[in-house]
Amino acid sequence: MSPVFDCTTPEGRLDGVTKATAGVRQGDLVVLPTDTLYGIGADAFSPDAVQRLLDAKGRGREMPPPVLVAETRTLDGLATDVPQYARALVERYWPGPLTVILKAQPSLMWDLGETGGTVALRMPDNEVALELLSSVGPMAVSSANRTGHPASRTIVEAATQLGASVEFYLDGGPVAGGLPSTIVDCTGAEPVVLRRGAIDADEIMAVAAEHLELPTEQVEDGPATASSEPPAEEPAATDAQPAHQEKNSDE
Repeated sequence: MSPVFDCTTPEGRLDGVTKATAGVRQGDLVVLPTDTLYGIGADAFSPDAVQRLLDAKGRGREMPPPVLVAETRTLDGLATDVPQYARALVERYWPGPLTVILKAQPSLMWDLGETGGTVALRMPDNEVALELLSSVGPMAVSSANRTGHPASRTIVEAATQLGASVEFYLDGGPVAGGLPSTIVDCTGAEPVVLRRGAIDADEIMAVAAEHLELPTEQVEDGPATASSEPPAEEPAATDAQPAHQEKNSDE
């Protein structure tokens, strides 16, 4: 049986996070609490560890895991062409149950699966998770359950499903939330809510609407001339939805 660390006490949390940090750096998997559900995590920059995570869940590469971070400033290190409305959403809801899908930095040396050049990012509002992320760095984290089975709200539920496929279990007590994060595709000119979750979709759209970069309309008083060309159209969001679109209970 893999060790379970009681992270509801300062001593247990220190011991658990310290040992889990060392393990994750060596390619081990860890179950950790978040503000929504329990998650199973791996070093995002270890392709072997990420594949082990997918295998533990019984999932294929066509459903890549989100990446959890400890700080908002990590956003620009992992994503590119971040629209202003996405920054506004992150500033408003991180740490919290919001996952944003962005265009991934092309220079990143990782393999999360078939991402289509995107990455799903979130900063959880949980002290145990943030301590581990601060020590390890960005982690690929998916819900701590076998694919097709209920998500885990306690460490016992997670251990029952994942067993010895995970090296470390960090017990932060029952998760109060129970709802998955709201997933928003931020790769286009306007946000698209891909999954409704803990944050109301209408609230998300209202916050984003204040920061949309819309084209400026040009008023023409007379006949059009060579100098009065219509404004360039905003590039439309691609019809193909990002590979990170997940309808299940993932982070």
